[in-house]
Amino acid sequence: MESIISTFHIDLKIIIAQVINFGIVLAVLYFYALKPLNKLMKERSEKIEKGIKDAKENAEVLNNTKNEYKDVITKAKNEAHVLFQDGKKEAETKKNQMIEEATKEVAMMIENGKKSLENEKAKMITETKGEIAALAIKMTEKIIGAKLDGTFDEKTVNEINKL
Repeated sequence: MESIISTFHIDLKIIIAQVINFGIVLAVLYFYALKPLNKLMKERSEKIEKGIKDAKENAEVLNNTKNEYKDVITKAKNEAHVLFQDGKKEAETKKNQMIEEATKEVAMMIENGKKSLENEKAKMITETKGEIAALAIKMTEKIIGAKLDGTFDEKTVNEINKL
């Protein structure tokens, strides 16, 4: 072994000094570089894990919100359809009611018109009979030439009206 030590010029004191230097460098690196780096890496890993967890929660909340949105939209469409159908039925009912009222009013107007025409007709017939009677009396007077008495006109008009 001596031959190896002398061939490679190995000095035990230098090796011990280098081991001590290596230990010191290793301790300095550990406390000032590796420990803070491990701490930083651990914090970074925790942040990443928290970010992944939050992203999953947000995705879940987003899916729930989308489903709720779809449900609300579907309900709103259904309600709008129901309201539209109700409004349509109500409009149809009002339309039919208005048509019925208009029909009744037209029938009433026609009936009133008929009554009015009948009254006018009866009035015109009465007036015409009176005029015809008066003309007949005048013609009779001209033919006879004179009036017999003052009641002759009334009696003749009454008799003619009875016809």
